[in-house]
Amino acid sequence: MAERSKDWLGLSAAAEMLGIHPSTLRTWADKGDIPTHRTAGGHRRFQRAEIEVWAAARRTSQPDEVQVVVQNAIGRTRLELADGRLSKESWYMKLNEAQRARYREGSRRLMRELIRCSRLDRAQAEAEAHVLGREYARIGRQVGLSLKEAVAAFLFFREFLFESIFNVYETAGVRFSNAWGEMRHKISDFTNQVLLALIDSYSGA
Repeated sequence: MAERSKDWLGLSAAAEMLGIHPSTLRTWADKGDIPTHRTAGGHRRFQRAEIEVWAAARRTSQPDEVQVVVQNAIGRTRLELADGRLSKESWYMKLNEAQRARYREGSRRLMRELIRCSRLDRAQAEAEAHVLGREYARIGRQVGLSLKEAVAAFLFFREFLFESIFNVYETAGVRFSNAWGEMRHKISDFTNQVLLALIDSYSGA
């Protein structure tokens, strides 16, 4: 473990980040309520990303919760690792490597837009979702996908997004079921708008 890395925090630094007394954090760690790690010498260390996600999950009313969690999911996720699963998708096998790269970039853009739109009001977020949905449709038509195939592609990447974010929560030791439920609702609301715009764009074309 790289104890001196900026990604790892000692007890006092982690407590300061959370705005609590070190003894409180020690108690939470001992009870298993917050993720902690031990060095070879037995000292507690906290991973910064895990503390950020854990704290965000407790602040479900805060608008930056989506930003914190999705940013950590982006940091931990390499979409190329999904190629084993993608190779089983009939729509994916129709694409050449350049076209596959465009779809992978589209999924990363979906994550980035989700972060940005968490700061917007509902009307603005819906407008941005419609732009992204039309972009997915444009890519799908250009590479020769039918509407059914384009929807299947989008649903695949959306599920990958859900899994990535859930894994961030799980790794961070977040035990609040309502935190994941609210996060899933926010993501579903945005991605459903993207999907509807994709379908409308295909229908209009």
